[in-house]
Amino acid sequence: MVTIVPIETPTLGDRSYLAHDGQVALVIDPQRDIDRVLELAEVAGVRITHVFETHIHNDYVTGGLALASLIGAAYHVNAADDVAYERIPVRDGDIIDVSDALRVRVIATPGHTYTHLSYSLESEWEHVGVFSGGSLLFGSTGRPDLLGPDHTRALVHHQYASAHRLAAELPDQAQVLPTHGFGSFCSATQSEATSSTIGQEKRTNPALTQAEKDYVAELLAGLDAWPAYYAQMGPANSAGPGAADLSAPEPADAAALRRRLEAGEWVLDLRTRATFAAGFVPGTFNFGIDGRFATYLGWLIAWGTPVTLLGETPEQVAEAQRELVRIGIDRPAAAATGSPQEWTDRPLESFERATFADLAQVRHHRPVVVLDVRREGEWHESHIDGAVNIPIHELLSRVVEVPAGEVWVHCAAGYRASIAASILMARGTQVVAVDDSYAERAAASGLSLATGSGQRAQVVA
Repeated sequence: MVTIVPIETPTLGDRSYLAHDGQVALVIDPQRDIDRVLELAEVAGVRITHVFETHIHNDYVTGGLALASLIGAAYHVNAADDVAYERIPVRDGDIIDVSDALRVRVIATPGHTYTHLSYSLESEWEHVGVFSGGSLLFGSTGRPDLLGPDHTRALVHHQYASAHRLAAELPDQAQVLPTHGFGSFCSATQSEATSSTIGQEKRTNPALTQAEKDYVAELLAGLDAWPAYYAQMGPANSAGPGAADLSAPEPADAAALRRRLEAGEWVLDLRTRATFAAGFVPGTFNFGIDGRFATYLGWLIAWGTPVTLLGETPEQVAEAQRELVRIGIDRPAAAATGSPQEWTDRPLESFERATFADLAQVRHHRPVVVLDVRREGEWHESHIDGAVNIPIHELLSRVVEVPAGEVWVHCAAGYRASIAASILMARGTQVVAVDDSYAERAAASGLSLATGSGQRAQVVA
C-alpha cells in the first residue's frame, strides 16, 4: 500500500510530498527547512532513499540537495539543468525503481520552465498519481512568464501540450499532486481545490477543456505581477543551497535596534496588525507572522538589506526565521522579544484602523486620500471610485506619488494595508489603515466602485 503525505507551506502556496510503502520513501520538491520531512519520515518509520526535483524552483530555495546529502539519498534533477552540484541526472522516459513496491517514471512537461519534469508514481503496475510540480495544477497550470517576456509565448504553448500529454498518458483515477497552486504566485490562477485526479482535470481544467488559442489568450490576459525575490531563487537553486541554519539570532537591545534603524536596516515587527497599530517603535515595519510574511517581505526588500526581527515570543521569531530561509534570507541580523516598550527609549507611534463603512462615512465630511495597494489585476476588476492605486510592491519606489494629506490605505483584507501604513508612517505620512474585507464590505458600505476602465461597478446593497 502506498501512502502519500503532502507537506504544506501555505505562506508560500506550495506543497512538497513524502511517499512511502511502509519501509522506503521518496520525497518530491522539499522546502529548505528539511526537519519537517525528517520528522514525518521518523513518525512513519520509513527510510528516505530518493529525492526528486520537478524543476529549478522560482518561489523558494530547495532543501533537496541538503536533504539528500544529509541522509545519503539519491538526488534526481533534470539532466538538462545547468547546476553546480552533483546529482543523478534524469530524462524523459527514465524509470527509477525506488523499492520493490514503488517505481517512478519521468515525464518531460515543459511550460513552467523549459526543463520541467513530472514524475508518475507507480505501484504494483498501477499509476497511483503524478507529481506535476508547476505543470498541471488543480484547475490551472503553472505560469509561463517567469523566465521573462522573450520566453512566455513559447512556454505557454509548451504548457498546454504538457497538460495534454499527462491527460493522454495517465489513467483518469491517477491523483494529480502539484507543487504549486495553493496560493503560490507560480500558479497562473488560483483554486480552492485540495485534491484532484486526471479525470477531474479533464472535465474542468481550462488547459484540457479549451482550444489552445483560447487557453493561451485567457492565461496570458490573466497574468499579474510576481514577487521580485523570485529573481534570486533560480540562481540559488542552481548553485546548490546548503542546509538551513535555524539557530537563534543575536539578541538586540533598544540601543542596538535604534542603531540599526538609523543605519537604514529593516526592523520588522512580527505582531498582528491590530497589535502593531496600537503602538510600535518608530521606523519599524509591520510584517505580521500571521500572514504571508516571506512573500511580501521578499517582494519589497532590497536584496541583501539586513533584517532584524521583533516578536512577542521566541516562537514568533523562530517561525519568521523558518519563513526567511525558505526564500534565501539565511540569517537575521538580530532579534528581540517582548513588547515595544522594551525595544525603544522613545515614545511609541500608532495609527488608526478602520472599516470601509468608516471610510464611506468620513468621505461625506472631509476630503481624504484613498490609497489602494492591491495588484493591478485586482484594481482593474474593481476599485473605489477616486482611489489612487500603487501596488504594495511598488510603494517604496513610488512613494512620492502618494498625494499629500490624510491617507486611508486599503487592500483586500488588511494585511498589505498594514505593511503600507507602517512604511508611510516611517516617512511621516498621516495614515489610517482599513482593516476590512474589500470583497464583502466595500460595496455594501455604500462606496462607489469602478472597474479598471473607469466604468462604475454595480453597487450591491
